[in-house]
Amino acid sequence: MEPITIFKGRAAVLDRKNVDTDQIIPKQFLKRIERTGFGEFLFYNWRYDENGKEREDFELNQPENKGTSILLAGENFGCGSSREHAPWSLQDYGFSIVIAPSFADIFKNNCMKNGMLPIPLADSEVSYLMERASSAGYEITVDLPNQKVTDGEGFEANFDIHPYWKEMLIKGWDEISITLQYDEQISEYEEARTAVSSI
Repeated sequence: MEPITIFKGRAAVLDRKNVDTDQIIPKQFLKRIERTGFGEFLFYNWRYDENGKEREDFELNQPENKGTSILLAGENFGCGSSREHAPWSLQDYGFSIVIAPSFADIFKNNCMKNGMLPIPLADSEVSYLMERASSAGYEITVDLPNQKVTDGEGFEANFDIHPYWKEMLIKGWDEISITLQYDEQISEYEEARTAVSSI
């Protein structure tokens, strides 16, 4: 996974509350076994009409939101079922960070397990960022080591993250990567067990 340390990017606004995982990635697209290729189905029922044509009034279809890498969303983002495909689709679409007043716990953990950073900020802070996001050239900077969100125009907000997940994201590790840190000790243990069992 790609490490996240200092991240700077433009933000798209999805000012909707209680966006659930079936809205993020509808169930008919969960048949794939790879982690990639889900981006084209992100928010599918909102992005496209019944003929597969982009809905002009959907937020992510607006020209100013093309190529954005930070998603600003409403409270309780990622509620519903616990599908890992939700962060996979967001990430495959191009989002590395989601900022919202609150997240469903399982979704939040699934994001961090897959190298995405969910940032909870106060309602007023998220509202400010949403108001400013459409301004030409407006960018948000996320400083994960110092747990700050800034915009270079005077806005600054701190956020909380568990030290375990912070280290994982900064180092670009997943849970397999952590296991591999102990590869030498695991090999020694297996060799010792093999030696004992052969006596």
